[in-house]
Parts: sequence; structure tokens; C-alpha cells
Amino acid sequence: MAKVFRKLRQKLLGENRIKKYVIYALGEIVLVVIGILIALWINNANQNRQLQNKEQAYLTGLKKEFEISKAKLEALIRINSNHYHGALQLAEMTARTDSTPTEVRFSELLFQSFASDIAFDPNNALLQEMMNSGSLNSISNQELRLQLTSWMVTLTDVERQESDLNAQRLQVLDMFRTDSLSIRTILEQTETSSALGLKPKTNLPSNLALLQSKAFENNLLMFALTSQSTELSHYHPLLQELNSILEQIDSSITD
Repeated sequence: MAKVFRKLRQKLLGENRIKKYVIYALGEIVLVVIGILIALWINNANQNRQLQNKEQAYLTGLKKEFEISKAKLEALIRINSNHYHGALQLAEMTARTDSTPTEVRFSELLFQSFASDIAFDPNNALLQEMMNSGSLNSISNQELRLQLTSWMVTLTDVERQESDLNAQRLQVLDMFRTDSLSIRTILEQTETSSALGLKPKTNLPSNLALLQSKAFENNLLMFALTSQSTELSHYHPLLQELNSILEQIDSSITD
């Protein structure tokens, strides 16, 4: 094609047809410019498609992460609720003078309320990688970008609350660091000692004297209040934020 244009140009010049040559030259320039513009458009289209594919891959990955985090948070809310309801039942026992619970029931409630700590462990591997690499800018949804950034800040606040809650839990557990009380009794009464590989033990001391302790009652109530606050003021708002993020992700994912 270039050879044809060159011969035509030489022919026009040879025939001294300057006007036609100028028109031809301008046309040739226009064609070159159009070709460049088309090439740039194709290149930009390819780049945009690659960026869109990258964004969709990130969105799909984020959706999976946040769905797992949601399941974890919902399970944690149930566990935490079980903890503070057990603590409230124990607190009610300290106020009753007409009856005394059995050792088994007392041990069951202690184990239910204080055997495990509370900590939300969200799946944030992809989000953390995106933030560290600057890839969060690949998300075109500005509202979603803001929510993802806010999510990490909110998690830090939740961690502080969980730390306070664990401190209240330890206040109760520390009361068993005496010779007059027995964690082994709790393990035996809840049939947990066998799972730990401990041999059965008889003539275990009772822990029911704790019900007469004002310090025990105070620690129970402090734990229950902190646990309830963790759920209502932190976990529930966090779940709402999580659901909002999932909605934004779903609205940004193209089929």
C-alpha cells in the first residue's frame, strides 16, 4: 500500500500537478492521523477491558471474603449472647436465698460463660493486599472504596472492645486461683476432663461458696454488661456495615 502511494505521489509531482498533490498529501496525512487514532482507541479499549476484568476479579474475591466474615460474625454473636445470658443466670443465683443450684448446674453455667474468649477473626487477606499495593483504586465504586477503608478502622475499634471484654472475663477466672476453689470440679461436672485426657477424680471440692461472694457477683455483672455492650454497640453495627458492603459489591459485579 505504501508503495502505491509513493508511486502516485511521484507521478503527480512529475506531471507538475501541485494542487492535486497537495490535496493528496493532506488526504494521506488525514489517513495516517485516523489510523493513529484508531490504534489509540483500540489500545485504550484493551486497557479498559483489562482494568474492568481486574476489578471484577477483585470484587468476586472480596465478595467471598465478606461472606465468610459474615458467617463468622453471626456465629460469634450467638456465642457471645450465650456467654452473657449464662453470666446473668449466675448473677441471679447469687441473689437467691431460697434455693441453691446443684454443683452440676453451677459448673455448666460457669463453663458456658467463661470457657472461651471472644474474638472476631474476619477474612481480610485480599482486602489487605489491595490496600498495601494501592489496588483499592481499581474499584470504580467510590462508595464501596470508602466503606472498605472504614471497615478496617472499625475492626480496630472492635478489637479494643473485645480486649476489654476479655479483661472482664479474666477477672472472673482469676477468682479460681485459690486453694478453696476448683476448676477441676467444673471440668468433671461438664465431662470435659476426659476430653483433656485427665483421669476421673472423685471427692472434688464444691465451688458453690462463690455464690456468697459479692466480688463474684460484681465481676459477673461487669462481664455481662461488657458482653452485652459488645454485641449491641459493636457486633450488630459491624454486621450492618458488612451487609452494606456486600450490597455495594453485588451492585458492582457485572454478569
